Amino acid sequence: QNIDEPCVYKKGSGNAVIFLVLYVDDILLIGNDVGALSSTKVWLSSQFQMKDLGEASYILGIKLLRDRKNKMLALSQSSYIEKILVKFNMHDSKKGLLPSRHGVPLSRDRCPKTPDEIETMKRVPYASAVGSLMYAMLCTRPDICFAVGMVSRYQS
Repeated sequence: QNIDEPCVYKKGSGNAVIFLVLYVDDILLIGNDVGALSSTKVWLSSQFQMKDLGEASYILGIKLLRDRKNKMLALSQSSYIEKILVKFNMHDSKKGLLPSRHGVPLSRDRCPKTPDEIETMKRVPYASAVGSLMYAMLCTRPDICFAVGMVSRYQS
């Protein structure tokens, strides 16, 4: 069992390494030896009722993309990001590679000042939007870390 992540277990035997990851009632097995993975599945199924769903393609809303030929594994949250764009009415926004637009300074001067502006901003789910971006940032999008950090300063 991993000290830092108690839901992650590692078993090694010779060159074979297997990781078992638990999340609620889901188990993800990862390893470099097909035989060791198969015997682990057999042992697990002898301990409790389980269903083998085959290769994982999504985990916690994160898409797994495999390129076995080039020995690459990529993670994508494009469908999650599309959902949050729709949720926060930003689906028509321009898409770009830069995490923040150059020359648009954030400051208290740009925050709502009048009672009407303050009341209007209370209806904007700003903290929820920032939290949604933080999840994407932590899982698959470290490139937006600076921008999310900057906008999170203006949640109150």
